[in-house]
Amino acid sequence: MKKSRFVISLDFELHWGVSDHRTVESYYENLKNTPEVVRRLLALFKNRNIHVTWATVGMLFCKDKNELNTFVPEKNRPNYTNLSLSNYAIVKSAGKNETDDPFHYASTLIRKIIETPGQELATHTFSHYYCLEPGQSPDEFYFDISAAMTITAREGIWPVSIVFPRNQYSEEYIEKCQLAGIKVYRGNLSSWIYKAEAKSTESLLKRVFRLADAYLPISGYRVVDPILEAGMMNIPGSCFLRPYNANLSWLEPLRVSRIKKEMTAAAKTGMMYHLWWHPHNFGKNIEKNFRILHEILDHFDHLSSMYGMQSMNMKEVYEKYQ
Repeated sequence: MKKSRFVISLDFELHWGVSDHRTVESYYENLKNTPEVVRRLLALFKNRNIHVTWATVGMLFCKDKNELNTFVPEKNRPNYTNLSLSNYAIVKSAGKNETDDPFHYASTLIRKIIETPGQELATHTFSHYYCLEPGQSPDEFYFDISAAMTITAREGIWPVSIVFPRNQYSEEYIEKCQLAGIKVYRGNLSSWIYKAEAKSTESLLKRVFRLADAYLPISGYRVVDPILEAGMMNIPGSCFLRPYNANLSWLEPLRVSRIKKEMTAAAKTGMMYHLWWHPHNFGKNIEKNFRILHEILDHFDHLSSMYGMQSMNMKEVYEKYQ
């Protein structure tokens, strides 16, 4: 029987990932603590030999405000119908550099990711690009992903993997990624509650069902296998590791149990379990979030010992299946 894989991918974005609905001030605790969270995650992953994909927003690589303003020419930027979706709208309020503004720059943290064994630096697009929101086009997306590849290459890294912001993608955007040199993406589960669509058209019912699915098997067992089509690999995300919620604390054992049971099912059947979240999710209730992660990693160690389950980042999965 083939060996099972345990995959973790992180959407590293800081304020760029939430700017359309949160200010720095309204999300201050989470954002302020994200550098600490990143450092603790890297130390934990190194100590436990956990391989992880860090899908990183290209704007975080910028050295100063001039690069934020000029890296992508204005004529090539996304023309969203809803102007608040464009991160270029908040560039003017960003600080001068990482020292002045750790909410919009992260070159120091990016270097730590690169230097930590087993960590893959992937792309999360340049501007946290929303592929399915009205107004923008695949050609505008191609300018964005090309910029992301260029600024990442400046660090000596040529990304192989992409995580689409808010998991929005379609075939034509995947084709643009392939043209840019991307080989792997994190896709969605086949259940209707995870179907890619614009946030502006997503129903409340769908969001409620996704929340319930964190605790109950609404979508079934979320074990996956990579899908290789036309040279591109889709590694579907199994589960979003939701941050600790004090209002739902009584349900936490149920949530963690669901994840561990699915990991066990993947280990026993030679399939894959793909966990993902954002580092800023851990910025509040840090100790409680890390306690849950430790429990999950302890279970992985058990499955690795019992069934040979392996930790791999997305790039390693792609290379393994070639």
